[in-house]
Amino acid sequence: MTQSGSGSGSKTKAPKVEVGRWDERDPRQSAPSEASTPLGRLEFLAWVLDSSIPVPGTSFRVGVESLIGLIPGIGDAIGVALSSFILIMAARMGVPRVTLLRMGFNVALEGLVGIVPIAGDLFDFAWKANRRNVELLRAHVEHPVRARKVDWIFATVFLLGIAALLGLLAWGGFLLGRAVLRLFTP
Repeated sequence: MTQSGSGSGSKTKAPKVEVGRWDERDPRQSAPSEASTPLGRLEFLAWVLDSSIPVPGTSFRVGVESLIGLIPGIGDAIGVALSSFILIMAARMGVPRVTLLRMGFNVALEGLVGIVPIAGDLFDFAWKANRRNVELLRAHVEHPVRARKVDWIFATVFLLGIAALLGLLAWGGFLLGRAVLRLFTP
């Protein structure tokens, strides 16, 4: 690239630009009108909580919530409380209950797995429940019919999974009870 107006034809280097993935866009650089909307503010909050801090030497980013989650005992509870704010705002925006179920699953999974030392923190760094929830919210705002269909599929699979788990637990309890009864009967 040549400098315009210099007349000497000397070359200058273009500034180095950090290129992120499509899902790592910086909401602070969005249009001013979008940043003033409730969705834009929630997107910014999700970015702060999940992706605001670059990890030196990598292209990976973590957020404030990931650092708070490192506090033993209460870190994950504080993280779930912060993530719940996006869920509450989505409910106030009129998001269907099935979408709220999906968003709640993201927060609950991050909170439950986060309890496990080290592995839970690594999961928390990668899962980014707040970013996922804002994307679900955006999908509901931009394409409500399509988003609702996908949410119902998730809810159906989730409820079938819970029913299967409860069925396995009941069957295991039955087998355990039968084995105990055999120990005490001649």
